Amino acid sequence: MDWKQKNVLVIGAGVSGFAAAKLARRFGAAVTLSDAKTEDELEKLGDDFSKLRELGVALAFGPQQESLLESVDTVIVSPAVPVRIPLIQAAYEKGIRVMSEVELAYDIIAESPICAVTGTNGKTTTTTLLGLLLETHYDKVGVGGNIGVPLSEEALRIGKGGCIAAEISSYQMEATEHFHPHISSLLNVTPDHIVRHGSMEVYQAMKERIFREETPDDYVVLNYDDEKTRGMKARTQAQVCYFSRREELEEGVFVRGSVRDGLLVIRWQGEEHALCRTDELGIKGPHNVENALAAIAVAFFAGCEPALMVPVLKSFRGVEHRIEYVTTIDGVPYYNDSKATNTDSAIKALETFDGHIVLLAGGDDKMTDLTDFMKLVCERVDALVLIGRAAARFYGAAVENGFPEERIYAAGYSMRKAVKIAHALAKEPGVVLLSPACASFDMYHNMAERGRDFKHLVHELEQQK
Repeated sequence: MDWKQKNVLVIGAGVSGFAAAKLARRFGAAVTLSDAKTEDELEKLGDDFSKLRELGVALAFGPQQESLLESVDTVIVSPAVPVRIPLIQAAYEKGIRVMSEVELAYDIIAESPICAVTGTNGKTTTTTLLGLLLETHYDKVGVGGNIGVPLSEEALRIGKGGCIAAEISSYQMEATEHFHPHISSLLNVTPDHIVRHGSMEVYQAMKERIFREETPDDYVVLNYDDEKTRGMKARTQAQVCYFSRREELEEGVFVRGSVRDGLLVIRWQGEEHALCRTDELGIKGPHNVENALAAIAVAFFAGCEPALMVPVLKSFRGVEHRIEYVTTIDGVPYYNDSKATNTDSAIKALETFDGHIVLLAGGDDKMTDLTDFMKLVCERVDALVLIGRAAARFYGAAVENGFPEERIYAAGYSMRKAVKIAHALAKEPGVVLLSPACASFDMYHNMAERGRDFKHLVHELEQQK
């Protein structure tokens, strides 16, 4: 797309909105950035608009009137902004092109392949590992998207002759029409973001947009063990490769033998490649075996040699905020799993440990069903420390599923109090685990801020010893 002399409206500030505004301006467009919040509110959240002003980006804060669309050729939507808002609906009605920041990235990097990863859980770990695997084959590798670095910025940095590992969320796909990765992977689909999308059906449809533009020359990697993703084969034109930690597949990427010490195998078009055992992986837990299988499959189709993947698989230790070891105090290890913003992700964290868990949970409630989560809490958790807006509902669900009331502790909206309670309760051979099963917005700007606060408070305790 030729951006020169175009009038572009970017809706939504934040990381992606800033990146889109800067790039569109750099390519010669006249750009306005609009956000429904006031400038004071945004600055309190840490936004700094000085660089945008220097670039000549016009800023429009507060109520978003339809007049903002006058003379606009293209609207770029930040992931946090739902397309149902009146301003975006008005743009559709006027025939104005509406696109996401990730589609802008695709427009920039059409000559370098994008390897896109989505799913309810495991996206960040899989995408980060994938980026490292791609480095065994490509001189220039980018890692961006929902992972923290805007995909458009990485696309501009990499240019031609490289490859990008992209973490893609359902929010990012909502305003996307022509995003076309060469290889995509859908890890799993479980209840999440229902408030944003309205139903599980719409949520899954947003996920499936990741492979909508793919052709028979492209690949989609699907989780065979997840019923919803397994059935997606019928709705894609791309070549399908399944991965499985439970089944030895006739063709695909799988575990041969026990999930604890079995062999990771690629079997594709009559050839077979053995990599390493599951117990040699640097990341632990059954869910991380799935993440590794998906990353292996995508890297394989991107041209990576299986033998060169093995050292990376053995050395990769995971990502911040995902079952991240913090420290050990009085013989009890502390783990930060702030990235567990839904019950399915928290369940995977609980399954990683054998039991005797002091669990810190709660936050900004997504109102998903808690039954399966609380059943596992009853099996593996010694004490439940609840925080944030979800505390009352979590308390009720825990008791209803048989968890003893006397082992539930309330910390209100204080992570400091929660950590203090957990420390007082934790004994060997137990663990302290922050795995909230909730978003963070009732107490923090994002899950990363929550996780870092938890780690800071734990290290404070350690220093007092």
